[in-house]
Amino acid sequence: MPLADWRPQFRTTPAGLPTLGRTPIPGWRSRAKPCSIGAIDSHRAADRHVLSDHERRFLLTRRVGHLATADSRAIPHVVPVCFTISQGTLYITIDEKPKRVAGPALKRVRNIERNPMVAIVVDRYDEDWTRLGWVMLRGRAEILRAGTEHDRAQELLRSRYRQLAAMQIAERPVIAVRLERVTSWGNLSVGADEADDDGQA
Repeated sequence: MPLADWRPQFRTTPAGLPTLGRTPIPGWRSRAKPCSIGAIDSHRAADRHVLSDHERRFLLTRRVGHLATADSRAIPHVVPVCFTISQGTLYITIDEKPKRVAGPALKRVRNIERNPMVAIVVDRYDEDWTRLGWVMLRGRAEILRAGTEHDRAQELLRSRYRQLAAMQIAERPVIAVRLERVTSWGNLSVGADEADDDGQA
């Protein structure tokens, strides 16, 4: 047989071990087990298109989320944000905390203008790992610069974060994320010490 045409000839012994030619491959142990898509899915985080009641309650007790955007080259950018939720939209304002550039020039705003698909992760870490949990929200973002929805979102955010009451945010842009997909994992239960926050959902 010409060398260029040679290919290793694999066969299987009656015991199910692969061979190269007539010799079983040393050290081979078959670990394959029957598996179904259902078995894999049972270990995945819950994935839906709308918030469940326990996910909503969990979100309303969290004060900070992390907003992920990407530019036109798919380079990611993640920042911590304050937020509120009303019906199927999550709102984030551009506040007066010190920033390197003005609101409209912020990287998160420029990214959304080029690529509106975003994700927000809201999580709880605890040294007691039985209390770990997170919710990831994905959707299409819009930049609201004025109008009824913009003003209402600013009111909701002011009522949730007292620090905003002293800031001039009326003319600042609002990021409105239209929720399309919700994924959650872990313990989303809300303790008595967390239940007093009003997230305006």
